[in-house]
This record gives sequence, C-alpha cells and structure tokens, in this order.
Amino acid sequence: MGDQEKRKDAEMPFLDHLEELRWRIIWSLVALTVGVTVALIALINFDVIGILEKPILPYLNGRKLVYTHPGEAFSIILNASVALGIALALPVILYQIWAFVAPALYRHEKKVVIPLFFFATFLFVGGASLAWFVVLPLALPWLMSFGNGALEPMIAASEYFGFATSLALAFGLAFELPILILGLAALGIVTPQFLTKYRRHAIVAVVFIGAFLTPGDLVWTTIAMAVPLYFLYEISVVLSRVVYRRRLRREAAREAQAAV
Repeated sequence: MGDQEKRKDAEMPFLDHLEELRWRIIWSLVALTVGVTVALIALINFDVIGILEKPILPYLNGRKLVYTHPGEAFSIILNASVALGIALALPVILYQIWAFVAPALYRHEKKVVIPLFFFATFLFVGGASLAWFVVLPLALPWLMSFGNGALEPMIAASEYFGFATSLALAFGLAFELPILILGLAALGIVTPQFLTKYRRHAIVAVVFIGAFLTPGDLVWTTIAMAVPLYFLYEISVVLSRVVYRRRLRREAAREAQAAV
C-alpha cells in the first residue's frame, strides 16, 4: 500500500477532526497548567528571581531592584512562572500538534517534521540563552554609563525583567532563521542558487538585524548577534540544497510515474 492509500485511510470526517482537535487543545492546556503550577512553586521556594537579577546588580550601587505597586512583585513571579511553564509544557504541546497533523503527512514529510521540531526548540533556547548570558551583560554597562555619576539608578523590577525578556525573545525568534529558510525552500519559494547569489545582502541584513534588536554599543552586542545569525544563514544554505535536491527528485519521480 502506497503513501497515498495510507493517507486516504487516515482521513476522518470533519466532526471527528474537530473532536480530536478539541482533545489535543485540552491536553495542551492541562500540560500548560501543570507546567505553570510547577514553575510557580519553584519560583516561590527557590530564589530564581535573585539569579535572574544578577546581571544588573553590579550597576545598582549596592541597591536592589525596586517595585512601585503592591502587586508588582507577585506579577513578576507570575509572568516568570508563565514563561517557565510554557517551556516545561512545550514538549507535550509539540507532541499534541504532531499527533494531530501526522496522519495527513506523507512518510518522507514525517521524517523531516520531527527533527525540525527539536531543531527549532534548540535554536530558540540557544538564541534566548545567548541574549541573557552574553548580550545582556555586554549591553548593561553601556546603557548604565549614560548617567555619568550625576544620576542615581533606581530600576524597577518590572522594567528590568520586561527589557531582559524582550531581548531574549527577540534573539530566540531571530535564531529561527534556518527554519524559515528551510520552509521557503521546501515550498519552492527560494532556491540554493538564490541564497548563494544574495549572500552579500544577507551579511548586510544580519548586521542590520543585530544592530536593531540589540541595545548598547553597535560593536560587541551587534557582533554577538550578527555572527551567529550569519553562521545560521550559511547552515540554511547547505540544508536548503538537500531539501531542494529531494524536491527535484520527487518531482521527477512523479512525472515519470505520470508518464507511465
């Protein structure tokens, strides 16, 4: 039995699809609830906030981060719990997505999607980690030096964590560049020849993205993002060649089968 016949056997009525989707969403929400609960308990019982605020403490002149609203401290912990809970629940959520779409995929598509999920997660975590542990410590000295000693820093905790989280999110999303390029290559929108031809434009683009998304001076923080991004671009060019060749082979085999 071919892939086409297996795919037809896997088809279900529309209402059954809706019922399955409903249960997939429910299990994802349950996993998210459990993840947020576990994260909240961990944040309350362990000094995770103290660990996360370490990059800025050397620039507060012996003081700590402050909050200006009675519920702000709880709000910070709750937001951090949601972010950590999403990370904890992500494997379950990705599995539910996979289980829902897998019956509609061909065998060769299934072989690609599973590694792609892990690759995308690894890239996002890598980008966010680079932002928090490398770029943020590089940016803070430059940003905090503008006072020239005439201004006394009194940083609100919500502002600091909002700034750091946005930076980490921007890096995590930017590091999904190979996934985007692979998707465009799989759809036939871009080709390896196109990516190679515009390599110089890609260098300018990643430097611009690095300068736009990173705070601080336009040297170290920009380089910290632009260099990995361009490295990922070159990896994308190599992977797009593999995807493109497979796509050409499938099209050739399909045309040969149609001719027969």
